Amino acid sequence: MYNFFSSNFTLGILGGGQLGKMLLYETRKYDITTKVLDPHPEAPGKLACNCFVQGDLLDFETVYNFGKGLDVLTFEIETVNVQALEKLENEGVKVFPSSRTLKNIQDKSVQKQFFVDHDIPTADYTHFKNFESLKQNTPSFPFIWKSTKGGYDGKGVAAITSKTDLDTLPDIPCICEEKIGFKNELAVIVARNTKGEIKTYPVVEMEFHPQANQVEYVICPARIPEAVAKKAEEIAIKASRAFAHVGLLAVEMFQTQDDDILVNEVAPRPHNSGHYSIEASYTNQFEQHLRAILGLPLGNTESKVAGIMVNLVGEEGYNGNPIYKNIETILGLPGVSPHIYGKKQTRPFRKMGHVTIVNKDINKAREIAEKVKNSIKIISKP
Repeated sequence: MYNFFSSNFTLGILGGGQLGKMLLYETRKYDITTKVLDPHPEAPGKLACNCFVQGDLLDFETVYNFGKGLDVLTFEIETVNVQALEKLENEGVKVFPSSRTLKNIQDKSVQKQFFVDHDIPTADYTHFKNFESLKQNTPSFPFIWKSTKGGYDGKGVAAITSKTDLDTLPDIPCICEEKIGFKNELAVIVARNTKGEIKTYPVVEMEFHPQANQVEYVICPARIPEAVAKKAEEIAIKASRAFAHVGLLAVEMFQTQDDDILVNEVAPRPHNSGHYSIEASYTNQFEQHLRAILGLPLGNTESKVAGIMVNLVGEEGYNGNPIYKNIETILGLPGVSPHIYGKKQTRPFRKMGHVTIVNKDINKAREIAEKVKNSIKIISKP
């Protein structure tokens, strides 16, 4: 048994973005020594760790040398060098989630085939190695195009409705999915520790920005029938057991018009859909991730109060040093907690922070969330 707290035990984190920064809040609470690797010299997590290393997360030698000598290594982003993780595991470094879990998730074509192989319901899809093969065997319109690697926050995803739309696509490996008619986009975060203990957070509902294709609001609890929520939780647990992950697994889903549940994608890390938990849950997702990878008992995943998260993204037409216009206005609203990520440059639709609104009444929280979204604007100096 490790002595995790106030000792020489060192946790390494690949990635020092906003997820790494918020995870580091919890390591500070427990006094765990931390080391962070990130390519950006001013990454948000830099100020919160004991040791910061600037470097390429996809470079084998960089990741391998960073991980040597660590007690436990985790990550806040999937785009890391898996071969380096495998070598570190073989040399005795504990990596959670494991390289095996990550290999089944990192490439979306592999991830989708994993769903099929393990009878996890998902939309029909076809994998294409390049643009030419897609042109020669184009699926029926409309369909959803996704790059197999590197997509995030709406990037690497496109709705294709006609042949004209094909001309906008890059020549890279991709998958094309059947476009699903759905009532809601849902998510369940599953926590699983090193001893196999599993707990789920409540089902959340996600509302997306129509242009940027990224989440605007996360609503907990989801405004869906109890039977649908139970089905979503059961499928999320099934996915968790199939991936045999340690840490968190965020399972994004569609609720179809017939109230079936289809898994869209998974992420083996803390997730945007769980940020509400910092204020609204008994155990927030970042503390839960730590508990899981350290083999500690998992915390209570229930909500203390209804919570809604609003993503704060850069306004269109602005690039440069960020200005958080009207932040004093939203701080005057009841139950509002802002989180500013500390990114030095804003650009259109870049995630710059989030705001959580808590209230006993989910409908009242949603009203306040709308006021927050309409009030605060992230701009830059002319």
